[in-house]
Amino acid sequence: MQSFMRFAQHPFKFSAFLLMKLPAAWLAGVRLVSVSEQACVTRVPYKWLSQNPFKSTYFACLAMAGELSTGLPAMMYARSAEKRISMLVTGMQAVYTKKATGTTWFTCADIPAMKAAIEKAIATGEPTTLTIRSEGKNKEGMQIATFDITWSFKAR
Repeated sequence: MQSFMRFAQHPFKFSAFLLMKLPAAWLAGVRLVSVSEQACVTRVPYKWLSQNPFKSTYFACLAMAGELSTGLPAMMYARSAEKRISMLVTGMQAVYTKKATGTTWFTCADIPAMKAAIEKAIATGEPTTLTIRSEGKNKEGMQIATFDITWSFKAR
């Protein structure tokens, strides 16, 4: 798990990972701010490649940053698990509360629940689902959007 956190926080290595595995997110400027066993923070800027015609960040770019803040901890625990874990987003609910006209930071703080869900999938051999929240805020701390991402984990 520590090696994954070092990898994710290495600016060049993680940027190359995003470019290869999530090129749309990389082009839109979605970046990792921090990842730990307590929280994961990502950000997406308001710029030409992430804007919509209404002079705000395109909703899909916000969704990419929100999903990444939940997906990185899932990858961290899945890669360090004793068995191979398949993981898949099976649902998403979004609420947009304010126009995003600058950088938006997404924070996922339900990381311990994700670890427990993966451990349960390993222990029971049954698929486990978990809905985890990511909250997006602007630099003033005002809520821009919330995403409830449902993940499914299955031990192989």
